This record gives sequence, structure tokens and C-alpha cells, in this order.
Amino acid sequence: MENKLHTFDDVKELYYRYIKNEEDRKKINEAYELVEKKHAGQFRKSGEPYVHHLIEVAYILATLEVGPETIIAGLLHDVVEDTDFPLSEIERLFGKDVEFLVDSVTKIQRMKLSKRYSENFEAEDHKKIFLGMAKDIRVIIIKLADRLHNMRTLKYLAPDRQIALSKETMEVFAPIADRLGMNTIKSELQDIALSYLEPEKYQEIKGLIESRIKNREKDLIQLQKRIADMLYEKHIPMLGIESRYKSIYSVYRKMYIKGRQFDQIYDIMALRIITETEINCYEILGFIHQMYKPMLNRFKDYIAMPKPNMYQSLHTTIITGEGLYFEVQIRTKEMDEVAESGIAAHWRYKEGVNYNAQKEQKEISEKLHWMKDFVNMSSELSSDAKSYMESLKHDIFEANVYVFTPKGKVVDLPNGSTPLDFAYKIHTKVFESAVGALVNNALVPLSTILKTGDIVEIKTSKASTGPNEGWLKLVCTNGAKNYIRKFLADKNADAMRDDKIQKGRNSIIDAFKDRGIEEKEALELVSSQKVLNNYDFENLDDLLIGVANRNPAASNIIEFLNIKKKVNLNFAKVHKDTTNPILVKSAGKVMISLGSCCTPIPGDEIVGYITKGKGITIHRKECPNVKDGKRLIEVFWNPDLAEKTYPVDLEIECNDRNNLLVDIMSVFSIHKINVTDLNAKLHPETMTSTIDATILIKDAHALSDLSNVLINVPGVYEVHRKIH
Repeated sequence: MENKLHTFDDVKELYYRYIKNEEDRKKINEAYELVEKKHAGQFRKSGEPYVHHLIEVAYILATLEVGPETIIAGLLHDVVEDTDFPLSEIERLFGKDVEFLVDSVTKIQRMKLSKRYSENFEAEDHKKIFLGMAKDIRVIIIKLADRLHNMRTLKYLAPDRQIALSKETMEVFAPIADRLGMNTIKSELQDIALSYLEPEKYQEIKGLIESRIKNREKDLIQLQKRIADMLYEKHIPMLGIESRYKSIYSVYRKMYIKGRQFDQIYDIMALRIITETEINCYEILGFIHQMYKPMLNRFKDYIAMPKPNMYQSLHTTIITGEGLYFEVQIRTKEMDEVAESGIAAHWRYKEGVNYNAQKEQKEISEKLHWMKDFVNMSSELSSDAKSYMESLKHDIFEANVYVFTPKGKVVDLPNGSTPLDFAYKIHTKVFESAVGALVNNALVPLSTILKTGDIVEIKTSKASTGPNEGWLKLVCTNGAKNYIRKFLADKNADAMRDDKIQKGRNSIIDAFKDRGIEEKEALELVSSQKVLNNYDFENLDDLLIGVANRNPAASNIIEFLNIKKKVNLNFAKVHKDTTNPILVKSAGKVMISLGSCCTPIPGDEIVGYITKGKGITIHRKECPNVKDGKRLIEVFWNPDLAEKTYPVDLEIECNDRNNLLVDIMSVFSIHKINVTDLNAKLHPETMTSTIDATILIKDAHALSDLSNVLINVPGVYEVHRKIH
């Protein structure tokens, strides 16, 4: 597809029509001069200077009549990533709004430049795009303009990149353009992508459409003249009447996805009539139906019931006296602008009105009723990126069933949705207490499949026990399914709470009994405010659950309380030994070493393992390398041992982020922990990291304190000792 190469003067000609403020015009000009200088010497794959891409992005944005900040951000969207120009300077020169927009687009671009194209990584990339959109709609408008020009110049890239970008355009960018009502951009993105993904079918359909237009163009012109003359005679205002041809991708979908023959597609050629008011639209429809026979089941009233992307129009298919079929679309001028540019037309820049991004975002959520669900979904930052994208695609992009609440509010759902999916969209409290449903005033099972136009009312009860396993088979939306799974997991967790408490109680009783302390005294000791405060628990039950999860271990509490085991050793000499860390009952001089597999330290529960010719090796009791019970011997930490440090191997699991390693090393430094070995490994498929560290520490109590600090470092979600 050949496209005209625009100049910055072309961009100026566009925005000068609606941006009159001289200061705003000056800022846009300064942004252009900046990128022209900073991107000097950079070229695209086409051989054109890189600045031409930025001009084209700004040109597309100006055709949408966006505000000056959005045009400036469109010009600057690559300057931070591709040059030495810092983000802080953008805020200084152009303001915080522009800085935010450029930063949001840059973060998305940065993931692209990593050139890691695994499925999970792409999902994380796409999730970032939509998280940016959830914060400010202008982010995705800039990205759509950027992607549109990139698709227009796709022929200069290698075949594998053409396919990859075309797939991504079909799966991510075209659906969101469609949901935002930006039909012109959506159709062009889909047609270009299809030409690379299915070149033979693209050319076939293109030829069929051109042939249909050539054969019937005279008939369409004649129909246009007849309708125009009729409206003139009836004194109905007509602002325009023009022909419209269906996009190649739209025909492709009907032929190859819905299985229709080309001759069965009746809306390939259509007339679009623009009038002044809604009443005029219905008047025109009535007169056209008087002149021509309408085709059954082909009338759609999108004025009374707009699409989720705000599209409004009347559609009817008529049969001419020659037996030809033509679609007729009737709408007002404002409806036509929204139909082509969608959200960009509805919130077009208005000079003299103070722009407020938060206010606009709120208005968008109110106008686009699916946007609230989208923002709520995007706020679940902890959700897996792949699941997020699947939910977004199924629950929002593919939502094409429109039902009503009893008060007339529209709720859009994907095909196959049931009253339970509807209840979840209304509110999670309604969902949890649902016991029945009325559809069109008739009581129906919760498994009933809803269809467009249904009026749905959910019957609730305070006595409801909430979602159960069976509900997973009754819902269609991923959002409802995920909520049910979480609800059941929480419910099961409550049921397991008592088991955990008992398990923790048993651990405390066994550990303290080993120190000669009975159950009653042991529970009194661990329930003291001193212990609860140290381990940050509100009550004994919560502490016992922590012990069951070994956070903290019962041995850590014993160490904290400084409870010594009563040791009655039979030593030949009575003097205190402050050098040997381990004492062995009824043993003379014997070689002792600490096991390198589990790195025991004072405070750990330990056992000795007799190795012929090598003395006794000390292991932690839970070490899996200790198997032969006949060769085990009871050993004790020396209570009189002078303070020293011991090596411990830690494994720290984290969500990857910038400066993560720096923050962890800072914790070690602040707590005066020597690190003898450190290794960090990134897992790109999950965007997590594993940090292995060998540290020197004095005892189990100090290690527990350190672990509690590490677990609070942002990004860290697990800290545990390694056993080799």
C-alpha cells in the first residue's frame, strides 16, 4: 500500500484549523524542532529519515483533532528510547502531561526492544499497553497512530517480522480500535494485516469487491439520486449522501469465518445518508421503506441501542426494482463522526476548555459501559499476564450480546453468557448471593444462555452459601470463573485454618518438650506479648499457623526465648569448651564437620551422622541427605561457644524489576551481613528472578530476622534456605 509522505507543514495545516492558541502552536513546533535535531542521522528500514515516522504519527493524531499535549507526545514518543534526551527534560519543557504520555509509550516500546518473543513475554507486553490505556486513554491513541504508520510501511521489514506484527495487530490493536469506535483506523489495520497473513485470500476478495463495484456502481448512483430527490421533495434536511464499500477484512470474516458465499453478503455496497436530527433519521427510514421493499431480518436500530463503542446509526437492506440488494445507513453528522473516529471524535479537543485527564477518563468510563470492567480487570496487577489477555479478549473484545437491567442499563457479555455472568458484571456481592434469575419476567435456570435484548433480573438471598464448584460449568466469562476459583480457595483456606493451628500447636509442644518444658508452660511462653510482637502476630492462633508454615519455625522461637536444652554430658574434663561448636554425649576427641548440603547454624535442630574415617558430620534434622538411622548420633550446640559466623545458602524468589538486586544488597549491607557468593537468574517466561546468595550469619535467630526484612523488599515473595 503506497502512502503519501507528509511534511510537518501538512501537520500544521491540520492542527491550525482547531488549535488557535499561539502558545500551544509554539510548543508543538518546538517539539518538532527537538526531534528533528535529536533523531538526525537515524533512518528507518525504508531508507527514510526517522523523523518522517514521527511526522506521520503526528499527522494521524491531528486528523483525529486531539489536543496539543497528545500531538507533542506523538512527536516525542521515541526520543527517550532512541536518543540521549532524558525524560526529566520533557517535563521541564512540555509539562507533566506530556512527560506521562511519553513515559507510558516508552515503557511499552522498551519491552519490544528486548526482542524476546515468547508467548508469555508478549502477553506481558500487551498487558502493559492496556494498563497504560486504563490510566489515560491518550496512551492507546498514540500507540494506535504509531502502529498504523508502522503497518503502512511494513513491506520494508523481513517476512518473519511482517507476520509477527500483523498477528499482533489483529489480536491486540485492531480489537481495541474497534472497541473504542475508531472504525477508520481499525479497518485499515485489519486490511493491511490480512494482506500479509492471507495474501491469496486478500487478493481474491479485493478482486471480488472491485468486480461488484464495477458492475453495480451505476445502479448505486441511480439509487443515490432517487433517494436524494425524494428527500428534497419531502423537505427533509440532508447533509450528505455517499457510497460506502465494505472493508476487505469484513468480507473475509463473513466468507472464511462465518462460511457465507460472496453472493450472500448484501452489505458490500451501501449508501450512507447524513441528516440533522434523530427524528430525521427515522423519517428517512420510513420514506425509504415506502419506496423500496426492505429485506426481512436486516433492519438494525443502533440509535436506540448503541454498540458498546458508542456507534449509532440505522441500518436497513433494501431490494431495488431490478432485484439488487443495497444496504442503507442513516445517521446524524455527530453520529457519523463518532462512527469513523469513535472516542477520538466524542472527546475531540475543544479550545478554551481546561483539559483534565482524570475527568476525561471518568467520562469515558461512564460513556463506554465496558470500560469500567476493563479498568477493574487492569487494576488486578497481580494476575498472570497470559490469563489477563485471555480474559480481556474473551470478556471484552468478543462481547457482542447486549442485555438490560430492569432499569434499562446495558450490559455487554460474550456469546454463551448466563445470568451468573450477568450477576458478576453487576457486582460481586450480587454474584455471591444469587439464587435465581428472571429473564423477560420469566423465572429461568441459572444455566440459561442469554441473548441480545433480554431483560435480566437476579434474585438474591442472604442465606446463599455463595459460589460452588458446579458454578464453574454455569459461567462463560473468565472474570466470573477466576472469581469463583478465588472464592473457593478462600473458603477452603478457612476450613484448613483449624488444621494449621493444630499442626503448629503440635510443633510447639514437641519442640519445647525436647527442652524439658511441658505443653501448658510452652503455650504460655509462646503466647506472651513479647513473642507475638517479635514475629508480628496479633494472637496465638495466627502464630501457630505461622509455625505450621515454618515461618517462624518452633526452633526459632526457642532460640528467641533463649531456652537452653538441659544437657548432661559425660566429659572427661569439666572445663568449658568455647571453640568447638558441637558437643557429643559420651564421646572423646572426634572429628566434627558441619554439612555443606544443609549448612546448619546454631539454633537449628541438628543430628550427627557417623562417617567411617571422617568422624561426624552435622546436619539439620530435616536434611533429606540423612537416611541411615543406624549411623545417626545425638549432638548438641555448645551453649558456651564464643560468637562467630557460619555460611548459609539462601534462595530468594522475586518478581523482576529495576534495581531489585541493589535493594537486596542494601539490606545485607545495613545489617552488616557478609556475602561470599551471589548469583542472579532471570526467568523471561514469567518475568521473575531467582537470587542465590551465600552469607555468613551467627545463628538461626539472626537469620530469621534477616529473612523477615528481605521478604518486605518490594518484589520479593519467598526467602528460603537451600539444601543441595
